Amino acid sequence: MKLTQIALHAEDLDRAAEFYSALLGYAPAAVFDPPGLLFFDLDGVRLLLERGAPSSLIYLNVADVRSCVAELQARGVEVVGAPHVIFHHEDARLGPAGTDEWMAFIRDSEGNSVGLVSHSSGAGTPA
Repeated sequence: MKLTQIALHAEDLDRAAEFYSALLGYAPAAVFDPPGLLFFDLDGVRLLLERGAPSSLIYLNVADVRSCVAELQARGVEVVGAPHVIFHHEDARLGPAGTDEWMAFIRDSEGNSVGLVSHSSGAGTPA
């Protein structure tokens, strides 16, 4: 089974497009307004920002959570959970073996929480 799409609530599509374009580093794949749909392509999985969708929580993989959060915070993005190690991967069942999984949480422009995840070697450098 393959994940096809994730939907998040977005009251203001223009504001959401600006936020996610800056976060992801590229423009939306499509906008349909009406009825109020904004799409980004996340390596073959659609991220849908929709007026009618409920609030959700998504997790995005970034190169280095700590530097990403510092950049976002400098731009005024609300950090709701500071970067921290949540797990060490002894094997490769849920992440790269021998790495620490770092996680932080931010609030997007529409009030949704977004988890940011990266992996680093035991020395604290990105894997």
